[in-house]
Amino acid sequence: MGLRLIKLTVNYDDPETYHLYFGDELGHPGTILTFFPWPGAVSGSKGTGQATTTSFSIPRGSLGYWSDRLRERGIRFEGPTDRFGDQVISFSDPDGLWLELVGREGGGRGGGWDRGPVPQEHSIRGLFGVTLSEEGYERTASLLVETMGFRLVKQDGDRFRYEVGGGGPGATVDILCQPEAHAGFVSVGTVHHVAWRTATDEQQREWRKELAGARLNVTPVIDRKYFHSIYFREPGGVLLEIATDPPGFTVDESEEELGTKLVLPPQLEEFRAALVGALPRINLPSR
Repeated sequence: MGLRLIKLTVNYDDPETYHLYFGDELGHPGTILTFFPWPGAVSGSKGTGQATTTSFSIPRGSLGYWSDRLRERGIRFEGPTDRFGDQVISFSDPDGLWLELVGREGGGRGGGWDRGPVPQEHSIRGLFGVTLSEEGYERTASLLVETMGFRLVKQDGDRFRYEVGGGGPGATVDILCQPEAHAGFVSVGTVHHVAWRTATDEQQREWRKELAGARLNVTPVIDRKYFHSIYFREPGGVLLEIATDPPGFTVDESEEELGTKLVLPPQLEEFRAALVGALPRINLPSR
């Protein structure tokens, strides 16, 4: 997919598990997809109360390139199909994670990665949005609109599209209302949580106050080294995060070094040797 490995670190809550960050050239907010590799763990099941699809933004004129690229690599896909005027290619990764490439004129806000394996003119521009699968959509929709500032912009059957701010790529969430579906189980091949960005720590504190006032069980602010986070579950059960833009991924590596070595938070440095021995060997991509 041509994303850059931005940060090779560990899950701070489970340090014997990697936390891998992928994004554009510098890991700008709105481009990041992260993974917790769990070798040998059971597969999750997709269902309600989950973010079931992660969608990336590409230029509309790159749909042919991506169809050929996926086909050449033996990756089965569907599309392009039309959704709300955009062209969508759908496929899954080897663990069953559902992914989409959404083609739109302009392709989004970012500029991709000019040193990656995908030509820059066709590269992924960042996240387009996510799809939340819900048993019922009204309470989740109420949170999005009345608390978080989203607005309903389109509907097609059981799919409801919401946008925030200027809308478009990076500001879009779809709700699929699936009352007959079973509840999902989060494990391998499923999404753990969805992060929304906020510009500053002050804004995040205001968000926390707003969410607590809405009687949501929001966490205290947690220092994740590269950003500060608060977490809460929306009424349908999906775990959401609001993360700050700063400090950013260059607090412990230069722009050129990003993703080239294992980095740890200060509280885990004394355990580096033990963690290196416990973590599985990983082959870093060549630059």
